[in-house]
Amino acid sequence: MSMPEFQVHQPKTVEEVLDLMGRHRSSVKLLCGGTDLVIKMRTGAQAPEHLISLNRVAGLKGITYAGGDGLVIGGAARISQVGKNPEVRRLYPGLAHACSVMATVQIRNMGTVAGNIVNAAPSADTAAPLLAHGASLVAVERGGRRQIRLKDFFTGPGLTVLEPGEMVEAIRVPDVSPRSGSCYLRLSARSKVDIAAVGVAGFINLDLSGKVIRCRLALAAVAPTPLRCPEAEAMLEGKVPDDKLIAQAAAACVRACRPIDDIRATAAYRRAMVQVLAQRVLTKSVEMAQGGTS
Repeated sequence: MSMPEFQVHQPKTVEEVLDLMGRHRSSVKLLCGGTDLVIKMRTGAQAPEHLISLNRVAGLKGITYAGGDGLVIGGAARISQVGKNPEVRRLYPGLAHACSVMATVQIRNMGTVAGNIVNAAPSADTAAPLLAHGASLVAVERGGRRQIRLKDFFTGPGLTVLEPGEMVEAIRVPDVSPRSGSCYLRLSARSKVDIAAVGVAGFINLDLSGKVIRCRLALAAVAPTPLRCPEAEAMLEGKVPDDKLIAQAAAACVRACRPIDDIRATAAYRRAMVQVLAQRVLTKSVEMAQGGTS
């Protein structure tokens, strides 16, 4: 199918982007990597009359870290850039791994983390580790900014709480305390190049006695949206994690998921693999935290 006719705008400031969004309203789409949008346009699923490129907008491509404030990922930061960032690899290894194994090299070099989140696919690889780290999004419109917790962001497949006229300016990830560990594991039919059939991310922070101060677990591709596992998290917090407790928490993750049968996997397979991956993710995260690595 041929591409529909459209006009490309290349603003240089966020204010110009917001003005264009307000001017063209329902006939406009934001473009940065275009790894999802262009495909939808070619198949006729999307037919915007105006595309607003974010590639020349000042300040959107940055990736910064400051102790106490945490990590800030700009709305136009490429997936590969986030995965290779030294601070992300050192302090947020689950996120770094997700960014290094998802899709293909070409998509990782073009696509953005913000785009992966805003697309709101249940299988979004960066969603689970960002949920596990308690991330939030900075959404901006002409009337101001608001911060949205990622756990409250997704409302359904392809659906979010973003309002018309809003764009994601940045992703904020809280700072990581000492004695913390994080991990992300995924399964797909053809390894990296396929959309994940199951994804599990975890974050563990231990006190000096070895008890869990904070635990977050998140799943991808096993429900209508990426989601947290509060029952499993509560089972671990305040306790010293051993093999038995980790296995019980992994089983609780299965109760949190709502998988379906599709071309990538059956619901039964997904449930089984959630338990397997959750147990591995928790074990690895605890080992990292016990070793004093962040």
